[in-house]
Amino acid sequence: MHRRPLLTLLSTLPTLAWAQPAPTTPTPTLRRTADPDIAFPPSARRPWAAAVPEIRICLLGGENEADRLARYGAYRQLMEDTFQLPVRLFPASDFAGAMQAFSAKQIEIASLGSAAYAGAWLDTKGGVEPMVAAEEDDGTISYVAVMVARTDSGIANIADMRGKSLAWADPNSASGYFIPRHSLRKQGIDTEPGQYFSRTGFGGGHEQAVVAVLQKQYAAAVTWASGQGDPAQGYTRGNLRAMVEKGMLKPGELRTIWQSEPVPNGPMAVRAELPTEFKQDMTLFFLALPKAYPDIYRQIMRGSGTGFRTVTHQDYAMFVELRQEEAAARRRR
Repeated sequence: MHRRPLLTLLSTLPTLAWAQPAPTTPTPTLRRTADPDIAFPPSARRPWAAAVPEIRICLLGGENEADRLARYGAYRQLMEDTFQLPVRLFPASDFAGAMQAFSAKQIEIASLGSAAYAGAWLDTKGGVEPMVAAEEDDGTISYVAVMVARTDSGIANIADMRGKSLAWADPNSASGYFIPRHSLRKQGIDTEPGQYFSRTGFGGGHEQAVVAVLQKQYAAAVTWASGQGDPAQGYTRGNLRAMVEKGMLKPGELRTIWQSEPVPNGPMAVRAELPTEFKQDMTLFFLALPKAYPDIYRQIMRGSGTGFRTVTHQDYAMFVELRQEEAAARRRR
């Protein structure tokens, strides 16, 4: 199959984010948390429990394991009570861990970034599919990658980063690696170590990368944010907001020095082979969660928003192509 050259693809990323090819099959009915007929599913054991006797959910990295498990405790209990089944949480150290768990069929559900979903879809040969993605306060299902530096560092913009160090978040993260790296290259910035930046490295997750900046191990780091609300407060949702709410980051301690084009919010993904009824129940659980249990919703989504919206694989087709092009470029090197 003929593919566009990598540079051509990257030069059109902002357009591709919104201009997807025309579908060849009927477009599924879009469902949103805001729909008046969305009601939380009743508590009962389902017939699909024979095929799914335990719901295993992968929790992504970005913060320490204890905080993750505590943040998801009420969510786990609610899902157990709703479907009358044991629910197990599996913290993954990074996106790669979640992708490998899907490949090994060790989990049923995980919330993935856009690039991680594409990687899992390729690794499993289409064995995962998206259910819902977060909807922001303005009704979009997008977020932004941001580069942040200490407010007292004297770094005010990307030009001030020449000759300084930069921390990526995760090699499988859209906002923490793929999108900022390619967007900066489009601006003419060579992201290889020792070129524009004195050095680059991976922080080990979004939270860890920001902590490295706070501790002056790096001059700046990239992470994800809703792009809405007050930047000094960590925006309305995202890693920075969560760190402010946990007391790890003081309001105004960091400043945003660069922001990407909008990036499609990553999906809540599920193994494609699971029963259709299971996937329908899970989709309804997530769609109804923000209104029925707003505190639990805020905990797992790390901030506010309007809820969820159903999504399809086509919403992430550009990231599949991006990963394929990246792999081809590595083989050519």
